[in-house]
Amino acid sequence: MKIVVDENIPMAELCFGSLGEVVKLPGRNLEPEQVKDADALIVRSITPVSESLLAGSAVRFVGTATIGVDHVDQSYLARQQIGFASAPGCNARSVVEYVISALLELEVIRDFQLEGKSIGIIGVGNVGSRLQAQCEALGLRVLACDPPRQAQGAAGLVSPDEAWQADIVTLHVPYTLEGKYSTHHLADIHRLRSMVPNGVLINTARGPVVDNMALSKVLDERYDLSVVLDVWEGEPFVNIELASQVDIATPHIAGYSYDGKVRGTWMIYQALCRHLDQAVSLQETDLIDAQLDLLLDVQSEQAQTPSTARELLTRIYDIREDDIGLRTSLRLPREKRALGFDALRKSYRVRREFGTVRLRGEAFLQSALPAVEFNRLRALGLQLEP
Repeated sequence: MKIVVDENIPMAELCFGSLGEVVKLPGRNLEPEQVKDADALIVRSITPVSESLLAGSAVRFVGTATIGVDHVDQSYLARQQIGFASAPGCNARSVVEYVISALLELEVIRDFQLEGKSIGIIGVGNVGSRLQAQCEALGLRVLACDPPRQAQGAAGLVSPDEAWQADIVTLHVPYTLEGKYSTHHLADIHRLRSMVPNGVLINTARGPVVDNMALSKVLDERYDLSVVLDVWEGEPFVNIELASQVDIATPHIAGYSYDGKVRGTWMIYQALCRHLDQAVSLQETDLIDAQLDLLLDVQSEQAQTPSTARELLTRIYDIREDDIGLRTSLRLPREKRALGFDALRKSYRVRREFGTVRLRGEAFLQSALPAVEFNRLRALGLQLEP
């Protein structure tokens, strides 16, 4: 059995090697010739999977180690009786932590306090629902919005008009081009212009969910708005003017925690085992490299005593590094910028999720930090130790 796997999917050999021959290839420009004799294809969101790639191939199973599935023509797969699986929720924690990190950074950049602000979460699936719980724990007033779920009778949801009037609006919807609930340019010029004074917009969903040209125009008019973009229309090409206007610009890495990527691989491994009617012999914990476990001892002589939760969290994940990385790549010659965007993702550093990190010195931190800052650490799920 031949299994073609995107070269940037971690632990591929360990997971899929027991099921067949693993061939790792770049996912951005995968060609039909490269998959024609493959039995299974494992991709990420950068690989469009449709008839043009698979026609005449031996592929009987497609897996995408991602939450989103807009890059896969599932109707074609169904017609051809090709098995399919995605990894819903695999990197949801990672995206939530990216959003929280961005908000903590904006507190400094824009000099405001998060507690008490309203946040409109548009899309309350795997990511949005987790973010809702996290924001409520941090003292924000959540306005959850999900029209498809509301139409099915889900309670506790507000209308899009209400959500867009929140102090912060963050987008967590799938990308759909057609239909009643199309999300193409969900954030259009009218929505963007109607944002409240000093409003915040965050997009970690898909680039075309926000009309990038309209956003650039609105930012020329509204210097009070704060914007965080992790996804861009036309990736891997990035609108340089727009990048220069936003507060935080990153190269589609919100969901790129080490734990989330490994979890995605494991979920597709499970799905392929089911497809092949084979027993699952590996657990998610078998794939985590113990040498990458992170212990922060805040009482050690080398450690600088933090005064805020943000200062401590940047030792785990510093969103500024990703912002600097993208802005640096955009200074490359035009013909090299797309390669630079992909290189940032391919060579992305190991980033652990907050809940995996052990933080030693709980009593010390409780006495050193203001109560609101210590409570933030608790709310974010770090493993506090004596």
